[in-house]
Amino acid sequence: MKLLTIRKSLVFILLLAAATLTASAAPQSKDAFVRVKGVDLVKPDGKKLFIRGTNLGNWLNPEGYMFGFSKVNSPRFINEMFCQLVGEDATADFWQNFKDNYITKADIDYIASTGANTIRLPFHYKLFTDEDYMGRASGHDGFQRIDSVVSWCRDNGLYLILDMHDAPGGQTGDNIDDSYAYPYIYESERAQQLFCDIWARIADRYADEPVILGYELINEPIAHFFENKDELNALLEPLQKRAVAEIRKHDKNHIILLGGAQWNSNFAPFTDWNYDDNIMYTCHRYGGDATKEAIAHFIDFRDNTGLPMYMGEIGHNTDKWQADFCKVLEDNNIGYTFWPYKKIGDSCMMGITRPDGWDTIVKFAEGPRGSYSEIRENKPDRSTAIALMNQFIENARCANCTPQKSYIESIGLKP
Repeated sequence: MKLLTIRKSLVFILLLAAATLTASAAPQSKDAFVRVKGVDLVKPDGKKLFIRGTNLGNWLNPEGYMFGFSKVNSPRFINEMFCQLVGEDATADFWQNFKDNYITKADIDYIASTGANTIRLPFHYKLFTDEDYMGRASGHDGFQRIDSVVSWCRDNGLYLILDMHDAPGGQTGDNIDDSYAYPYIYESERAQQLFCDIWARIADRYADEPVILGYELINEPIAHFFENKDELNALLEPLQKRAVAEIRKHDKNHIILLGGAQWNSNFAPFTDWNYDDNIMYTCHRYGGDATKEAIAHFIDFRDNTGLPMYMGEIGHNTDKWQADFCKVLEDNNIGYTFWPYKKIGDSCMMGITRPDGWDTIVKFAEGPRGSYSEIRENKPDRSTAIALMNQFIENARCANCTPQKSYIESIGLKP
């Protein structure tokens, strides 16, 4: 009898666990999601949502300057440098450790404690393919990483924006999209199909997840320095429409966010905003005057379309500039997520202390590595390099970072 009771208890526990795991995936009414209502975002309770938060940059799309590098500035370049420095196996171990510790629940708890209401999560498309990325060539954990952030955000009452920061073929043509220095996606049918397929898979998985505010299709498309940028600009809206159509086959609940050309700054190429009833636009801006006039073109486009505009990236400036500009954004109904949450140094919410001796890694990264002999001659001791890489991760853990109090206050949050 006692054994039977134990078995019944175990069955009950397993059923309860299964119900908990699937609760967020249960079909949801459209009323459970943040929706577009004119130029505003509206929460399920009918109240307006003004986005205020940060970006989890560098975690799932490493960027060189957040490690203190300059020339080595894209995920592919960083990975290659680490492989040259310590070998493929040690580099793969580093990336696994990095993903496990750079962003954890403690980070999301801290972000929520500042009064933020939204997190933007940049990710690399390769997390959903069998391409070589962050130490893996198969069995990537993109969904598992997003699932974790969804859970942590749910626990903290935060909304989440999923941002494809690095698209197949490259959408920008610079280090931020991990491309080959040209936005090939606009001229590659295979890249476009893969782009749409990945978004369809994401939409299918998260269609009924109300923690997710929306899907940002493609980050900072088409850099300004291409002579044929006008021709490329003309291809942006058709690609976005194609991806929206694929997403809507699986998910009619979530907002879709569309960024403008030339680093999310040029919205002139967009001529049709009536093909979907739950889209909005997202702009970026670094530097310049902290005035309404500086973003007049964003405001004009917002008012012309009658759809929301959101500042997905802004930052890397003085506290005064940031405070002044946040006031301008609030006065003009443009929500924001500052970039980034965490990196080496300051100009972020959480500063990572540079490990003692880290300059040894930086010197190798920035030095001559154009031949095998240069690699052999210039790299430091392997065990020392591995220890420094592991120390970087330890320093990057939330408990070991330094909250940048004046920065946090300048962006309208509380440390």
